[in-house]
Amino acid sequence: MSKRFPNGRFLSQRWQLIARAMEKSPLKFPHEIRDVEESTNAELLDFFHGERTGFVQVGSEGYFFPHKYKEEAEKYYNFEARPDDIWIATVPRSGTTWTQELIWLVANGLDFEQAQQRPLTERFPFLEFPLFVHPKIKEQLQEENRDSSEALDFIEKISRPGYETLRELPRSQRRFIKTHFPFSLIPPSVMENKCKVIYVVRDPKDVAVSYYHLNRLFRTQGYVGDFERYWRYFQEGLNPWLPYYSHVKEARQHADLPHVLFLRYEDMLADLPCTINTIGNFLECPPKPEDLEKLLEHLSIKSFRDNKSVNMHEMASIGILNKGEAGFVRSGAKTEFQPQKEFAENPKVLKSANDWVEQNVKCFKTI
Repeated sequence: MSKRFPNGRFLSQRWQLIARAMEKSPLKFPHEIRDVEESTNAELLDFFHGERTGFVQVGSEGYFFPHKYKEEAEKYYNFEARPDDIWIATVPRSGTTWTQELIWLVANGLDFEQAQQRPLTERFPFLEFPLFVHPKIKEQLQEENRDSSEALDFIEKISRPGYETLRELPRSQRRFIKTHFPFSLIPPSVMENKCKVIYVVRDPKDVAVSYYHLNRLFRTQGYVGDFERYWRYFQEGLNPWLPYYSHVKEARQHADLPHVLFLRYEDMLADLPCTINTIGNFLECPPKPEDLEKLLEHLSIKSFRDNKSVNMHEMASIGILNKGEAGFVRSGAKTEFQPQKEFAENPKVLKSANDWVEQNVKCFKTI
């Protein structure tokens, strides 16, 4: 018979608890993290003013991050997902925000009132955004907002690691989590717990144009060069979360799992009602047909652009967005047959882009 402790528990139970605790011991981060080559790093710091220390590349694919990732990688990798978490994973500027709002509303019974009252950044937190708030940028923002306690609180909030903020949400509250990590860097617990993951892919040329404007808009990136230079960095994977094709290829390798939904942004634009039903069925909460029209109107580009809950209004209010740049919500267009003006105005860059896309698509026909 097992020995009984004074508190009534058995020795065998204690060992079960110890074994369970040992199972939760931190995972060693499995990928090499190396500094970007010195001359390249110096050049990038000249053109990306949001980072002040330098950049790193991760693993065999060379995923690109600010220097802070070197210190934080293991903590993000060990973030503990919950089985009912809903994740969206994308290369930046692939229709992420639009899809986030769609997911959240479908999963929350089309609660438009709450969606208007609470910003999307609060309802659907961005796991790794704090990696991009360099301490010197944070100091500048704090100085500029020193007379507003509300603004200072918000700066602290966006600077705090996502693995801490999300961990503290009550278990009774379903978590919605945004990430741009590729599948190889997403916390393993996401796949182990079979969390719902929605991945959206978009034409890389449209991604690059939109990402270029985002890099100019956000002071945390602070890009000051032209598009031709930016395209070279994009093509070489020298911008956060790139290389593009490595990221998408990893997603394709997981696309057949029952808890992963792989979507194409262009298909979403072409038939949004079908996409809504696909996502609703995937999340096991399809909206009622009679509610579809209101959701479609809410997700229209005009409504979206004017919606303070999704257009980074709170970021603009603390000065994290550069004035005079394109807004966070742009046209949302697809340009399959007509290149965007950044390419149309530079035939040499357009040819380089088309050749690069053709070469990469040959490597895996499923994209």
